[in-house]
Amino acid sequence: MKIKGLILAAVILLATVLGCNTQHKVQVEPVEIKPIHITIDVNVKVDRALDDFFDEIDKAEDKIEVKAGQSNAGASGETDTE
Repeated sequence: MKIKGLILAAVILLATVLGCNTQHKVQVEPVEIKPIHITIDVNVKVDRALDDFFDEIDKAEDKIEVKAGQSNAGASGETDTE
C-alpha cells in the first residue's frame, strides 16, 4: 500500500510539473517603416483678411503722421528736407 501511494504521489507530482511547464514561440518579423504622406489644406482667407485690415490701419496711420508733420512744419516756418 505504501508503494501504491508513493507511485500515485509521484504521478501527480510529475503531471503537475509537466502541466505547469509551458513554452511559447514567438516569431518577430522585421518591422517595415513606410513613408507617410500628409496633405494639409490651409485656409489663408483669414490671414489675408487680417493683412488687409492691418494694411489699412498702417496707411491711415501714415496719413495721420504726414498731416501732423505738415501742420508742424507750416506752423514753425521750417520745411522737411528728408
